Amino acid sequence: MDQKAARVEKIDIDKEMRGSYLDYAMSVIVGRALPDVRDGLKPVHRRILYALNDLGMTPNKPHKKSARIVGEVLGKYHPHGDTAVYDTMVRMAQDFSYRYPLIDGHGNFGSVDGDSAAAMRYTEARMASITTELLTDINKETVDFTPNFDESLEEPEVLPARFPNLLVNGSAGIAVGMSTSIPPHNLGEVIDGVIKLIDNGDITTKELMSIIKGPDFPTGGQIMGRGSIYKAYKTGRGKLTVRAKTRIEDLNVNRKQIIVDELPYQVNKARLIKKIANLVKDEKIEAISDIRDESDRDGMRIVIELKREATPEVVLNQLYKHSRLQITFSTIMIALVNNEPKVLSLKEILEHYLEHQKDVITRRTKYDLDKALDRAHILEGYKIALANIDEIVEMIKEAEDVDTARISLMDDYELSEIQANAILRMRLQSLTGLERNKIDNEYDELQDKITRYRSILADENKLLNIVKKEILEIKDKYNDQRRTDIMDKVTDLEIEDLIEEEQIVIAMTHQGYIKRMPLDIYRSQRRGGKGVIGISTKEEDFVENIFTTTTHYKFLFFSNQGRVYRLKGYQIPEAGRQARGTAIINLLELKEDERVTAVIPVKEFPEDAYLIMATKNGLIKKTSLDAYDTNYTGLIGINLRENDELIGVRIIDENENIILVSKDAKAIHFNEKDVRSVGRNSYGVRGIRLSEEDHVIDMGIDSAGEHLLVITENGYGKKTPLSEYRIQNRGGKGILTANITEKNGPLAAAKIIDDSSEMMVITHEGIIIRVQAEEISTTGRNTIGVKIINVEEDDKVVSLARINEEEIEDELEELDKLETETDELDELYDQE
Repeated sequence: MDQKAARVEKIDIDKEMRGSYLDYAMSVIVGRALPDVRDGLKPVHRRILYALNDLGMTPNKPHKKSARIVGEVLGKYHPHGDTAVYDTMVRMAQDFSYRYPLIDGHGNFGSVDGDSAAAMRYTEARMASITTELLTDINKETVDFTPNFDESLEEPEVLPARFPNLLVNGSAGIAVGMSTSIPPHNLGEVIDGVIKLIDNGDITTKELMSIIKGPDFPTGGQIMGRGSIYKAYKTGRGKLTVRAKTRIEDLNVNRKQIIVDELPYQVNKARLIKKIANLVKDEKIEAISDIRDESDRDGMRIVIELKREATPEVVLNQLYKHSRLQITFSTIMIALVNNEPKVLSLKEILEHYLEHQKDVITRRTKYDLDKALDRAHILEGYKIALANIDEIVEMIKEAEDVDTARISLMDDYELSEIQANAILRMRLQSLTGLERNKIDNEYDELQDKITRYRSILADENKLLNIVKKEILEIKDKYNDQRRTDIMDKVTDLEIEDLIEEEQIVIAMTHQGYIKRMPLDIYRSQRRGGKGVIGISTKEEDFVENIFTTTTHYKFLFFSNQGRVYRLKGYQIPEAGRQARGTAIINLLELKEDERVTAVIPVKEFPEDAYLIMATKNGLIKKTSLDAYDTNYTGLIGINLRENDELIGVRIIDENENIILVSKDAKAIHFNEKDVRSVGRNSYGVRGIRLSEEDHVIDMGIDSAGEHLLVITENGYGKKTPLSEYRIQNRGGKGILTANITEKNGPLAAAKIIDDSSEMMVITHEGIIIRVQAEEISTTGRNTIGVKIINVEEDDKVVSLARINEEEIEDELEELDKLETETDELDELYDQE
């Protein structure tokens, strides 16, 4: 008992638990869960690839059973479960998991539906072609080796990794107290980023982002917003919103279907389809009539059929919200740097990779130099021997044994032991003239190589040029097209510096399609003749708003529900001259039954500029424009009471007059000074007092024209000079602006115009006619008007839109005039 007691050591359990847990945590972090920043591999990945190299299972050799490879890895390098090794190998073979698969698998290696791979006894594998680039020159002492688990063999601590695998294929892992999630990238972009870093060590994250656009997932999809990518690249942490790539197809006359061509990264297709089906079953999404998977060997195709008259864009927004058609990818760029976990920025990852490549090239060059020096040393001995061949042959013949001959050679001809041994092993054929020439030529070539190797080791620029040359060769061999699209999002921050400011034209149709085009398209079209708009629309659609701005202009989109959304010029997708454009609902996260009622383009937000807003129930609100200077979108632009809607928004000048027109043909004309300025998140004040069944149909400001045009539901219209509408105080009942009878019906729409204006009259059934303002009769306020459009018995006029083609013509003329004046000034300056 005394002897046993002497072997018992008393310890502090708290201290022991802390120490043991820390040892365990570091073992998991370093030996299992986190990748090395240099080759982007965890130990199990590295061991699998090295075992393939040991087995000679290169891309030009036949596949071998996966069980053979797993056994090799377990027996030599990785004493853990076979399932862990096989699952890792399977993932490296999946083209939907790895951007550039490192294993060439033969057999069932799973699917994007979540199907597991076949058992390892059924599948076969070998290295993928690109994997050889990770192992190139590993036998030239380019990396350090360490004993394996039983110290019977050695394994590499890191692979030479001739391309930046950590970024190219990404990595994910959960350690103790930390995790890593690095997205995959496009090989060509990452290599171009390395080249840029070599050329400019002071490059910024923004400059790198002009080359490395963002993650490039193997399954494609769309990343919504560059701001989140910039944050992740700069800080090492960020959250990316990733969407499926979808398109809308016509199913028949009144029905459409949504086609899903690409899914977000790591989304299980079968589970997604089941989730959407459950959303329909639970009546969370009611507009879907059918969903089916039509994917085949040619690609993915999920078909979502919609019910009659359903709006595809609204359904898509619902799917983004409730299903994994949209996901959040958390980026945490943690990797091991000198066996310590560190959060790394994009630039830091590239810098560590570049330092690793410099070390690999240096060690390879030293290895080649040593081999060249050793061979040159032997050749120098050969040359001495050939110069004295007769004496040496005679001396060897007279020697008692090999040791005596070796010593005689070393003493008589000042040769080293290595040279003496090489001479003793020479064949008689080396004495021929041809062989002598070969020795001389080889020696001269070696001297050139030695000089080159030494110059590389002495000059870092030459070293870096070799890195550039070799990774560009890899790019030429393996580069492919980017799969994931980077979409601008309305909340993008800090990205404007990456976008060149240029003049553009924004065109928006009556039904909400919008596009961006270079201003040059309009200039060339105008010089060629008529047809400024140049946009293909549906028969019942037309261009309602057109703006000449720049890519850095901000566009405020006000909705009928009082919210304000924001886009910048460069965030509106560019389209060709005849293209229809993109539905605005795809760019703004509008809610169901929400539609855009006003678009305000602004360059800056001066404090002395104001917005004036009018609601359906007759409220009017004035707010400083700078209250809307925010990077957020979907904010409240005006607070609305129940059953009220925002119908119009204008930028108003000081001392401007405003006119409100109601359905019952009442109009009130008042000065903007009657409306005090209030905050963004507030209600308006009474602009016009309405009867119980009446509502406001439009708001106008005097600077828009000289006449008020009104049109009734039965198609009667007239224009009246604004001078006939006296200035009143806001809040009154207003004065009569038309004689409403059973014949012409209540007012449907109103607009302030001038005689050069062109108007579109739209009916409930989609009938559209184009009307010249100068062709409409000018009459007094209390009149019926004249017939403008013939309306069927069960139809009625619902809208009146002013076509703004002349505005772009005027702006183009001003721009041309300004450019002409500038050219003239330049000529005068040159002459002086």
